[in-house]
Amino acid sequence: EELVFELVFLGTSASAPSVQRGLSSALVMVNEHRFMIDCGEGTQRQLLRTGLGFRRLDKILLTHGHLDHILGLGGLASTVSRWEALDELNIFGGGMALARVQMLMDVVFGPGQTPNSGVTLNLMEAGLLFEDKQFTLTAVPVQHRGPDCFAFLFEEKERRPFLPEVAEALGIPHGPVRRDLALGIPATLPDGRVVQPEEVLGEPQRGARLFFAGDVSHTGPLHKVAEGADLLAVEATYLDADKQLAKQHGHITATAAARLARNAGVGQLVLHHVSRRYTTQQVLEEAQAIFPDTIVASDLDSFAVRKDKPVTVRSLRQR
Repeated sequence: EELVFELVFLGTSASAPSVQRGLSSALVMVNEHRFMIDCGEGTQRQLLRTGLGFRRLDKILLTHGHLDHILGLGGLASTVSRWEALDELNIFGGGMALARVQMLMDVVFGPGQTPNSGVTLNLMEAGLLFEDKQFTLTAVPVQHRGPDCFAFLFEEKERRPFLPEVAEALGIPHGPVRRDLALGIPATLPDGRVVQPEEVLGEPQRGARLFFAGDVSHTGPLHKVAEGADLLAVEATYLDADKQLAKQHGHITATAAARLARNAGVGQLVLHHVSRRYTTQQVLEEAQAIFPDTIVASDLDSFAVRKDKPVTVRSLRQR
């Protein structure tokens, strides 16, 4: 079964909303899991506009604690605790982010009432954050302004491909026997022979990789982590002409993002956290000059990521 990571941008504006763009939030959907990354003001309505709604929205990951990335959590927590059939809402973040979220929750539920609301704040550390049988999610430390900032790497687990030509040569019939072997289960053939999975499986191959970074001030340490990602999402708050401003505010330029994509050999670069001071076209042209496979995300754009296949994009904007 081919694994697909679906990345939906709910808000793509930097620091304040614009007419076209809401504040930072994205959703990664894989199998039955949904992970919301950041929750800027206005996120609830964006979620409704995609038609995805609040179902199974039980995991929220915070890149950092700045207000344009967390203010929507107050309203979202209030809605899901009152109206939606969600038993729990797990929020993961660094220390500073969670301290601020706790204050928001005190406003929404009353001081000290958070435990009764089904909302749980989980201190996040670098390393493996979540795993199921097909993929892992890793929190990757990044530099921005202040401590405890993170990016997120979604990785399909290595797979060993089934080799049909070897199966033919061994006289293995089509059907359940081949399915078992592909899943790593030894199989007994009608003539009594026992075939081990190793005999019909090829070398392990890496799976699909989606690397999502929010606000970052340095791309240097990310080359290794982003290596060979099928999709790299990262901020492009400034253009190269304003790189001194970018430095002062702990952000990167479209040029720096494109260089990261090129040096890491990624399949597709998707830029977000776009400043109102530029047109989308300016950001796109600057990045594409260095890395042609660049898209600037719009709100409600959805990207489907599969191993070694071109990323497909569609808009979930409900007319």
